[in-house]
Amino acid sequence: MSNIALHFYEKPGCINNTRQKQMLRKTGIELIEHNLLTTVWQREELRRFFGQRPVAEWFNPSAPEVKSKRIRPHEIAATEALDFMIAAPILIRRPLLRFGNWYEVGFDWAQLIQELNLSEKEIGAIAAPSGLDGCAHENSTMIGLLDRRKGKQL
Repeated sequence: MSNIALHFYEKPGCINNTRQKQMLRKTGIELIEHNLLTTVWQREELRRFFGQRPVAEWFNPSAPEVKSKRIRPHEIAATEALDFMIAAPILIRRPLLRFGNWYEVGFDWAQLIQELNLSEKEIGAIAAPSGLDGCAHENSTMIGLLDRRKGKQL
């Protein structure tokens, strides 16, 4: 079992966040859960999660203000986006993940395996269902993702 404690910022009740947490727990990762909507965000801390991503990728595309086009993520500057998100955290794409000095927005299994340095034993044959975040990969098992990662190193 892993000694990893991963901070997981979620919207409670979100089906995808629940599925993501279940899969992480199966690998032995300890989750420190945070309610994304009630966390008191500081601009600098929130900004770390987005890294070099374009501002439009910071937003939850399902947020009512985004769906109705009252907020147009492709037309907003970073400082304005952070102001909107601090005022209305439902706008933040989720989950937000933090492990040590590593920050990330969204849920990418291949990236998690690499960043958390998960072993084949920890990962096992956990299937990564499609729709957890973005498009499904052609190889949906955790072992398949490890095999692809090994292939890139050769």
